[in-house]
Amino acid sequence: MTLKELEPQRLSLTPPEKAQAIQILAQSLAHTWQGIEKTPGVVGGNARIAGTRISVWGLVESRRLGAMDAQLLEDYPHLSANDLKNAWAYAEVFPDEIEAVINLNDIN
Repeated sequence: MTLKELEPQRLSLTPPEKAQAIQILAQSLAHTWQGIEKTPGVVGGNARIAGTRISVWGLVESRRLGAMDAQLLEDYPHLSANDLKNAWAYAEVFPDEIEAVINLNDIN
């Protein structure tokens, strides 16, 4: 997508959405994600919720299978709504990475 193609979407964003977009772009440039970690040897080196062994791809797959955020928070009581927000933002920016890991781990 080019900046010219992005212009109509930028104009339709609310101020909080613009702030979130700026945060996502800054994290993408720095290759860091608030609340998301990648560590070789932990969860296969895949993106995970910081300080846990809960993978972003696993959360995305659970959501695809019908789990709502409330259910995920109940299933993982040590996670916060902010953890899920970070996971969804990461998955939205890196869909190819998440899809590749889901396909690699698909046992069906």
